[in-house]
Amino acid sequence: MADEYKPLGLTMANLTIGYGAMLIVWGIAVSVLSGSNSFTSYIPSFVGAPILVCGILTSVLPDLRKIWMHIAVLLGVFCALLGTRFFMVISDGLNYASVSMLMLFVTGSVYTYLCVQSFKHARNAIVAEVL
Repeated sequence: MADEYKPLGLTMANLTIGYGAMLIVWGIAVSVLSGSNSFTSYIPSFVGAPILVCGILTSVLPDLRKIWMHIAVLLGVFCALLGTRFFMVISDGLNYASVSMLMLFVTGSVYTYLCVQSFKHARNAIVAEVL
């Protein structure tokens, strides 16, 4: 697409790759820094891995770009939904787990918003080509 939507100067594929990688690193870092033995501290990494794969597949297989980006945005919505737990545990105070939940909520919401804007941009570009 010639006039591609580029938030922060990045293609959505590259933004998706970066977001997935950031979630993986976050999950590992929080688990190590907190000394957590719980697998739940790795939840950002578990969600980030398929987002990263979707971003890579979007870049490698441009013909299937729509399907991979739609899967990625569903995972972004899932991140935001996982992060809503923050509002249930905030009364316990801030700790590694609650900050991780807040990060999932904020970044998942922003990522989802950017994906929706990208989809709208692509739809408008298609309509403009037809006219």
